[in-house]
Amino acid sequence: MKLYNPLVTILLAVNIAGCADSQSDKENYFSFDENNMKPMYQATDKVDLILMNTKNKTIDSVAYFVNDKKISSVKANGKFILDLNGKKLGYQNVKAVVYFEGDTVSTKTRVEVASGIVPKLLKYTVVNTFTHDSNAFIEGFEFFRDTLIESTGQNGKSYFAKIDYKTGKAYRKVDIDQQYFGEGITVINDKIYQLTWQNETGFIYDANTLKKLKTFTFDKKIEGWGMTNDGKNIYQSDGTEKIWTMDPETQKLTDFINVYTNDSKIKSVNELEWINGKIYGNIWQKDAVAVINPQTGAVEAVIDLSALRAKVSNPEAEVLNGIAYNKKTNTIFVTGKNWNKTFELKVLN
Repeated sequence: MKLYNPLVTILLAVNIAGCADSQSDKENYFSFDENNMKPMYQATDKVDLILMNTKNKTIDSVAYFVNDKKISSVKANGKFILDLNGKKLGYQNVKAVVYFEGDTVSTKTRVEVASGIVPKLLKYTVVNTFTHDSNAFIEGFEFFRDTLIESTGQNGKSYFAKIDYKTGKAYRKVDIDQQYFGEGITVINDKIYQLTWQNETGFIYDANTLKKLKTFTFDKKIEGWGMTNDGKNIYQSDGTEKIWTMDPETQKLTDFINVYTNDSKIKSVNELEWINGKIYGNIWQKDAVAVINPQTGAVEAVIDLSALRAKVSNPEAEVLNGIAYNKKTNTIFVTGKNWNKTFELKVLN
């Protein structure tokens, strides 16, 4: 039988601990000098990342990763400049893996990237004003051929309908089960796709018969807000700065962009509309529309529609939320939650 002395074991362990720093100690050897970093950068910037060596260790080399992808390696503690050109807007997670004195340790920081574009303010003219159902808590708004389709929210009251936009009257209407809070809609490949708010559930309908074809579950734990499409992909918002790309055939979310101006993150992106290669997005609690580059997330322009809100007479009217583009007339129809009016606009560049 093999015997051992517990006291010797304890003393040995203490001795070992005393001869070598723990992993947590090693992680404090190196860090990024965040005092020399800006709170936010623009996509045209380059960032000098300085690695601090607090214990004056002899560094062999440093490998740098951005969002877990290796992008550079330098000898010793050589200078590293992060070029933000082409990087996704939002947070870039930066990691340095330091090789030193026969050992390895990593340290992390992050860089927030805003757009390099200053949004311009677009003007518009009101072409027509139409009556709208003031009971409709609008979540989605989109033309299908010559017909306006709108979806509404609130538990127990949600529906989507084909609307006569000149009168605001629904001539075909589909109620949603009472447990769901209806959200955005879009029409692609003769199918209507609809989101719900917090149930991580969506529906697909035949756009001609309005028959339900499928119920699907979100593949990310996100909320459902607005929807639009470019004829190939669906884009959906989740109440944050993100706009997700969805494959309409699989309903899988394949990518996302983060929505930024040149100096701020734009949270609560809501109802969406695809217009001439750009995403037009309502911003929740703002009577304005952001014109968003779908490749980068950069806000390229803004339309201030607060003057329209002042023309809505329903005292229970809430925020602007509804953008529908009519390709034939090249005009935009806008309304809001419980608005008693829909406005047809011509946007001026």
